Amino acid sequence: MDATGTTLLDRVTGSNFAYQHLPLTRSLDDAAELGRTRFELWGVAPHAHVPWLSNADARGIREQAAARGLSIACFTPEQVAYPVNIASPHRRLRAESIAMFRRAAELAVELGAPLLFLTSGRGGEDEAREAGWTRAVDALGDIVGYAATLGVDCVLEPLQRVESNLVNTAADAARMLDEVATPTLGVALDTVAAAVAGDTIDGYFTTLGERVRHVHLIDGSPAGHLAWGDGELPLARIIAALDRNGYAGLATIELFGDGRYARDPKPALARSLAAIAGVANGR
Repeated sequence: MDATGTTLLDRVTGSNFAYQHLPLTRSLDDAAELGRTRFELWGVAPHAHVPWLSNADARGIREQAAARGLSIACFTPEQVAYPVNIASPHRRLRAESIAMFRRAAELAVELGAPLLFLTSGRGGEDEAREAGWTRAVDALGDIVGYAATLGVDCVLEPLQRVESNLVNTAADAARMLDEVATPTLGVALDTVAAAVAGDTIDGYFTTLGERVRHVHLIDGSPAGHLAWGDGELPLARIIAALDRNGYAGLATIELFGDGRYARDPKPALARSLAAIAGVANGR
């Protein structure tokens, strides 16, 4: 339990991660049935693809969620895939990627989501890392600044090296936040990305402190986006570290990339919630 009187379990969101081959309404129904009150919306086709989504569409999703007792807490556009890359050395790809995220910030307003989820993009593998880094700083400054004018905060997630050659560690994230230099940008701690990078939960908070504002709470071996119990990460130690560092934000079980979840994600989510509850109850 944190200073707000809630446990981490209370702050675990629902989401449509792993539901990309099912209707969005199925993920909303399952989240409500699993006792969730907040929802992280993955901006993936066909559910909420940013280039296709109108303001009216976004308001419709907000209304569908509200009818089930859910609010959209975070909007997470799909972005670790070509052609979306805010650090691209290709001028047109970079410009269109930035424009997409500016549009995503506008959609976040219509969704009622106070938080927009970002990543650093990826520089060219045959260029100096600093070249891509500089483009990422400039792009993030543009996107985060525009989102702030709309009343939307942002979080930046460090990625695994297979996904990005820029922000992979807590130290990378701290440097990026320092260079973007705006208080409306925080960090999303992904438990798998942290484990793959060799970071610890305590280390994240030592490096970033209150700038950790969102968590993707998932199991892995150490990679993968697995239900709790399907990987090898130490859930009890992770939750203890989050509590020890006073983390009071939301956490999302980000199931992804595994066919056994995509056919029927609800049982895996239920197992994960039960595992988190078991830790909270000392089992």
